[in-house]
Amino acid sequence: MSTTTISVKKARNSNLELYRIIVMLAIVAHHYVVNSGLMPLMDAEPLASNSIFLYIIGMWGKTGINCFVLITGYFMCKSEIALRKFLKLLLEIMFYNFAINLCFVIFGYGDMSLSEFFLRMLPVKDITDGFVSCYIVFYLFIPFLNILVRNMTKRQHLLLLCLTIGIYTVLSIIPTVNVTKNYVTWFCVLFIIGSYLRLYPVKESDTIYWLKAFIFSVALAISSVLVLLYLTKYGIHYGAYALVADSNAPLAVFVSICAFMYFKNIKIRQSKLINTIGGGTFGVLLIHANSNTMRQWLWRDIFNNVGHYSSDDIYIHAICVPVIVFIVCSIIEYIRMKIIETPLLSFTYNTIRNFFPNAK
Repeated sequence: MSTTTISVKKARNSNLELYRIIVMLAIVAHHYVVNSGLMPLMDAEPLASNSIFLYIIGMWGKTGINCFVLITGYFMCKSEIALRKFLKLLLEIMFYNFAINLCFVIFGYGDMSLSEFFLRMLPVKDITDGFVSCYIVFYLFIPFLNILVRNMTKRQHLLLLCLTIGIYTVLSIIPTVNVTKNYVTWFCVLFIIGSYLRLYPVKESDTIYWLKAFIFSVALAISSVLVLLYLTKYGIHYGAYALVADSNAPLAVFVSICAFMYFKNIKIRQSKLINTIGGGTFGVLLIHANSNTMRQWLWRDIFNNVGHYSSDDIYIHAICVPVIVFIVCSIIEYIRMKIIETPLLSFTYNTIRNFFPNAK
């Protein structure tokens, strides 16, 4: 997801870094809607124009998660996880856990006991649907997943892909079937998809095809939300996000694959600015979605999203605020990478090597 996920010596691909930026903006917009208290207001009047607008800009969060993990599967299936690479990810998570919660304690925001403060330092808190916790646990599975995908035939890989998608996605849309998962297992499924796309590339020359597929998938996803909203007029309540509500939902999977394939195949000039911003997107996530306290402070106290729901400026507010949050978080992450990351990583890495000389 970040520079931690794809740590290679060659230049980063600006097309995929642009993809990260767009996806992270979509995730921030999703959090603007679902973490701010807006959803109950929208559900109360689902066919109001401002509700429909907010439903649409807030529908891409789980799709965005798929997009990032697909990148991990695509690149990491031909890479190895070294100690330094894993520490880079771990230290980034722990730094923001410490720094953000310390700021809340210093400024007296929220009621946080000492024990709760130290519990928030843990990099793994929830392995059901907490993205960061599940991602770091999933990361430890990658060496074993690589052994699996590298020793299968193309046919076996495809059959495994179909089996896992069939179980987690196809069966999930059948009302009488209860499909239970956590993000660790789902990320393993996405790894299987991403690695298949890398090991057995589909035709790459037809960028127009993937652009059409991407546009169609997005239009289909938006249409599903609009139709489900319209059905509420007749007392039918499936939930507006039924087909994109979770990462394994059919349209969340479809859009993420089409988006990844399109951006992977487009050709743009290398851009240091795009690469720098794209390399900090994981930090943007760690900052603005750090905890419930952060969500309360950011979306309810600072930007007062609920208070703007009925105002005329809701459309401008809903577009500008996620962009502002993304920019501010990107600046903070850039400063961390330039000032803190290298010395902290070197100190931690060298300390571990002193005790475990064979660690690589």
